[in-house]
Amino acid sequence: SLRAGGGRWGDQGYFIQPTVFSDVTDDMKICREEIFGPVQVIQKFKTVDEVIERANKNFYGLAAAVFTTSLDHATYISNSIRAGTVWVNCYDALEAQAPFGGYKMSGNGRELGEYGLEAYTEVKTVTIAIPSKN
Repeated sequence: SLRAGGGRWGDQGYFIQPTVFSDVTDDMKICREEIFGPVQVIQKFKTVDEVIERANKNFYGLAAAVFTTSLDHATYISNSIRAGTVWVNCYDALEAQAPFGGYKMSGNGRELGEYGLEAYTEVKTVTIAIPSKN
């Protein structure tokens, strides 16, 4: 169910209003695919393990967010979800020092941080035999 937004925003470009859907099921396209836009999908769940299982069934794994007051839950969930980035009690918090990239169909390699530099470098090994002194 569309709860808010969904319309065009502005008269130039391809922008949409922040949009919220509720009563979303796992088989819906908006749940199965990565949506790059201001779109929030709300789903009901009974247990944390159910959430993890459902999240990991997805073909994508760019990023995830966990909102909780429990550090134990935050640690357990962030270690269990197959996503390249997991934000806890925030979203889209990027720093140049922290690598960013996805798991599964959400990308190959990393941007930012030391790992991001690997795409711009080549490793070479040079071995030289040096005669020993008498």
